[in-house]
Amino acid sequence: MSADTKTPFEHVNDVLAQLKEMRHYAKNNVETLTAQWLLFDGELKKLKQAAPIETLMTRQSELHDALENEIDALEKLAVTLQPPPEEAAATA
Repeated sequence: MSADTKTPFEHVNDVLAQLKEMRHYAKNNVETLTAQWLLFDGELKKLKQAAPIETLMTRQSELHDALENEIDALEKLAVTLQPPPEEAAATA
């Protein structure tokens, strides 16, 4: 199905799938960076690199939170856009 023939419901679901994938990677990135941070915190402070890494961790966490909020909003929107069961069966 081309982008021109997709319904709003299908577009929302496509965006939701992409955001959920981004959320998955953002969560993994935060966990990995946190683990590295805990191992090398002392060395990073000595090298004066602790503050920039903290900033990145904060931004990554904020991105994860924003993704969660948008996913929740789009999931609610998808419910309202979902065609009634009889229409869904007719188009399948």
